[in-house]
Amino acid sequence: MAFEPLKVACLGMGWWSDVLADAIVRSGKLKIAACYTRSETKRQAFAAKYGCRAAPSYEAILEDRGIEAIVNTTPNHVHLETTRAAATAGKHTFLDKPIATTIADARAITAACRKAGVVLALGYQRRKEAHFRWVRHQIDDGVFGKLVNAEANISRDRLGQFDAGSWRYTAAGMPGGVMLQIGIHYADVLEYLMGPVKAVSGAFVQLVLPGENPDVASLILEHANGALSTLNACYASASEYYLMNIYGKEASAYYDLHHGLRFLKRGGKSSSLVPCAANDTLVEELEEFAAAVRGEAQPEMGGEAATRSLAVLLAGVKSARDGRRVEVAEVLGSEI
Repeated sequence: MAFEPLKVACLGMGWWSDVLADAIVRSGKLKIAACYTRSETKRQAFAAKYGCRAAPSYEAILEDRGIEAIVNTTPNHVHLETTRAAATAGKHTFLDKPIATTIADARAITAACRKAGVVLALGYQRRKEAHFRWVRHQIDDGVFGKLVNAEANISRDRLGQFDAGSWRYTAAGMPGGVMLQIGIHYADVLEYLMGPVKAVSGAFVQLVLPGENPDVASLILEHANGALSTLNACYASASEYYLMNIYGKEASAYYDLHHGLRFLKRGGKSSSLVPCAANDTLVEELEEFAAAVRGEAQPEMGGEAATRSLAVLLAGVKSARDGRRVEVAEVLGSEI
């Protein structure tokens, strides 16, 4: 059965709103019907760019029965307010990660959507990248054997792009700084590949960027299966770089941004290149959301999974602050 494109409204007109809007256009399975942000200049520009209606208020969007869902890229601290309002109005929500900055807010968001019977999906597109899907399939097929270790790095240069007025660079808006903003993606991929994290040890420093937030952070993750992994995130590097190496008793995989994915089995002399065609992960996660709204799928990252993902990062923040190893269950059981 063919469906009309899912009619969505975009809420929040920061740079990421355009990235998701471009993906919506590429997909064709969703349609931007309206947009809203407090800045009239920004919403009028967004409306002109994407051919949608610039709504006079968020309330006007919520009252519009023709709009089925909200694509929410607002600052983290208003995720609860905006998503709960959408749920109360019967609107489904695609929410950019992290789900919130506190476990209490994350749980309240999840509960509000569940009570209203609306779909809540979180934007964790990195786990959908073709190279990580390939590794996961090999793990599921037993090719890696027992997983023992992993290392990951996600680094970018933000010195020339720093905006002192942005909530993304404040302790309140982005606790943990670079680790919560971009490190969370690779923390998620590590859990996706290596299994759930039970405890975290972290260190955070501020070396290059101005402001109040860490721009370099490192975590040691203890997985429930006994494996260890390390994660480094940086906003103070000279260039952009991604690394993800997975080590099993029987095989290893090595991915980096510049050389792609390589694979080596036990006893092999050299690694071999694994051809992985680039996939449009943003389109995939938005189309998955649309399918979930139509009752044809479930979001890969819903409220519960996103809450646990947040807890891993907050455990790292608490560890760095307290100078001790912190179990994820401790964070899930009480606010930090």
